[in-house]
Amino acid sequence: MTGWVTDVHPTREELDACVHCGLCLPHCPTFRLTGNEAASPRGRITAMRAVNDGVLSVDEDFEEMLGFCLGCRACEAVCPGLVPYGRLFEGARAEIAAQRPTLVSSLRRRVLGRVLPTRRLVETGSGVVRILQKMRRLLPGAVGARLDGLRDLSDNPPSSLGRVAEPEGKPVATVGLLAGCVMDSWFGAVHHASIDLLRRAGYRVIVPRGQTCCGALAAHDGAAADAKRLAEVNRSAFAGVDIVVADAAGCSAHLADYRHWVDGGIDAETKDITVVIAEAIADGRLPTLEGDDPVVYQDPCHLRHAQRVTEEPRTIVRASGHRVTEIDPDGICCGAAGIYSVLRPRAAGELGTRKADQVRATGLTTVVSANPGCEMQLRTHLGDSYRVIHPVELYRERLLAESV
Repeated sequence: MTGWVTDVHPTREELDACVHCGLCLPHCPTFRLTGNEAASPRGRITAMRAVNDGVLSVDEDFEEMLGFCLGCRACEAVCPGLVPYGRLFEGARAEIAAQRPTLVSSLRRRVLGRVLPTRRLVETGSGVVRILQKMRRLLPGAVGARLDGLRDLSDNPPSSLGRVAEPEGKPVATVGLLAGCVMDSWFGAVHHASIDLLRRAGYRVIVPRGQTCCGALAAHDGAAADAKRLAEVNRSAFAGVDIVVADAAGCSAHLADYRHWVDGGIDAETKDITVVIAEAIADGRLPTLEGDDPVVYQDPCHLRHAQRVTEEPRTIVRASGHRVTEIDPDGICCGAAGIYSVLRPRAAGELGTRKADQVRATGLTTVVSANPGCEMQLRTHLGDSYRVIHPVELYRERLLAESV
């Protein structure tokens, strides 16, 4: 079979935006790893265009080309033609899911589109992980290495679902916080820091119980129908709020692209938590604290490349009384990329090692990053002697210390 079969496939207009200039090549992590044109955005778009024209089919080679891509969207940030590569990538992955289903890939997409959005199943799985963490020394090396990337779930705060927090002082707006799938169970401290800072900044915060997973992982893996369904659920859950905020970079990036998955997108404005908190600091609704302690900041791809958010998290770090130490002017992906590190451990491991080496070269042991996947990847490759923390946690921690 040649051509497309889904309604989310890459369009001729989107494909023709690429003029094959090659400016994306040095910014693509998989091209850097291999030097292979087929592992570059330009090569992948060429293959998509060939499928669109009926020259090639969605075959094993096409699946491998797209499967090797991290979806980091670094190419978008440097593209003079404004090629929507993230959209092309998700559309092509949906075609692979539709035209080349296998038992393993179908089960994987079932997990991403159905299991992760089911709160009780995630909570049950988290309970199992807590037990495994306690048995860490008895587990095989590969399993233990995965656990090393996680926070200690025994210390995780209770769920934020259903919570309503009233603002300090004059109300600014009503914020709906995306709880996400694993964020609430595995990174609850980030939610609690986000809610507290939003409340201090004058926002009324609600965490609707009717919400679900943002759908990013499902969309990236080609589970288009589930991605659409999850977007519809969240559009209804967040009806009536002024701003929808996510404190995971991958989630906020996907929320910003909801218009591709549900007609009109989400009704409210969507923002990453770092943008909202940086605005509050700039407006004087949150204080700037004194200090110059150096920390490393690592750019999550879906903040830097997908949303072009770079200064805001650094503003938060500086406002917390810390000096930002840069490690990578190009913002190359750390290799986490959702479930990429599970599916492509060799490539992900090489990228993770390179990022960890950049951190070690600074001599600093505190790393700030605004995405859970990046945090787990960094912790896995850096080890226990390094601390990896979200910008809002770092700022709130210092804020609480100052008020003692």
